[in-house]
Amino acid sequence: MARHEIVVTLIGFGAIGQAIFGRLQGHPGLRIGHVVVNPARLAETQTLLGDAAQACTAVPAGAQLVLECAGHSALTSHVQPALARGVECAVLSVGALSEPGLPEQLADAAQRGGTQVHLLAGAIGGIDAIAAARLAGLDSLTYTGRKPPAGWRGTPAEALVDLAAITRPTVILEASAREAARLYPKNANVAATLSLAGLGLDATRVRLIADPTVSDNIHEIDVRGAFGQMQLTMRGKPLADNPKTSALTVLSALRFLHNRAAALTI
Repeated sequence: MARHEIVVTLIGFGAIGQAIFGRLQGHPGLRIGHVVVNPARLAETQTLLGDAAQACTAVPAGAQLVLECAGHSALTSHVQPALARGVECAVLSVGALSEPGLPEQLADAAQRGGTQVHLLAGAIGGIDAIAAARLAGLDSLTYTGRKPPAGWRGTPAEALVDLAAITRPTVILEASAREAARLYPKNANVAATLSLAGLGLDATRVRLIADPTVSDNIHEIDVRGAFGQMQLTMRGKPLADNPKTSALTVLSALRFLHNRAAALTI
């Protein structure tokens, strides 16, 4: 039996949304049908889309599958209502789920709508192994995020250390994932994703380091439990159109969509 084309509604059309849209052009089993943006960006977005998709300000009636890549506010304004109507949704802004009660609200909306909400791995790896290991019991999960000092400008780190003067790796935060997400929201997605796959926001430990010896953004994970131990280090390259965003974030979303259209998935 031939598989039907999957029509995707995209929420957001920044660097991530545009990269996903561009890479799906001509895909035999997937098509972006609508792109949800703020009213102020409606005309601009439609010009960029041309005749390939329709720009709109809300998830349309009859939407088949929604992919969110717009930022935290989109989860309550667009994803939650869509779930309640029975529309399957996938989310990249997982850091928003560090807000107390929001994971439960999304789960409740999906249950009422008889559908599912998928939290995508985004910029981090090992999520499948952590989620599997959790079934046998986890003892600890620690995430360490390293950036060059300049990467911490505009954050609370500036009040703790002189970022321009440090000469060796300096810890700027040791806290729970929930506290890390509150103080450093732009770094919340990775820690929140690990937490939701593993021990939860309050039991997951986070260390953030300003490191003048590195030039990349580095993610380090240490997981221990009944399964054994796992250590993972990732040095992700940024998205060409947006250096603040990991290229793997886009690829994570594309993998999810490709798996929805493929006969064989992994």
